[in-house]
Amino acid sequence: MTLSTFAFIFTGVLLNACAQLLLKAGTNAVGAITLDRATLFTTALRVLTQWPVLAGLTLYVVSVGVWIVGLSRVDVSIAYPMLSLGYVVNALAAWYLFGEMIGPMRVAGMLLILAGVFLVARS
Repeated sequence: MTLSTFAFIFTGVLLNACAQLLLKAGTNAVGAITLDRATLFTTALRVLTQWPVLAGLTLYVVSVGVWIVGLSRVDVSIAYPMLSLGYVVNALAAWYLFGEMIGPMRVAGMLLILAGVFLVARS
């Protein structure tokens, strides 16, 4: 994989991870969402008017465009496992931004993900 191809793939992963974090920030502002017929429309409206949710959805669209460019340059069997890096990025960012806990099992899981991505990238 060339450096430019890796840059497209990794940028797509980072944009996707940022989109997730923005969606989480938007839902934090709304609170726990309960789905019932009486409040479904108003709840959807409250969620969709949060700027972080709108920014997150926008980043998803951009990430898909960048991802398509990356996929056009590398086998999907190499590109798709790279999405796993998003789990590591999100876990670390959620710890930093939202105070989410990262215990030993999560650290072990992230190390396994990084090792797996490394092996796939080297193949």
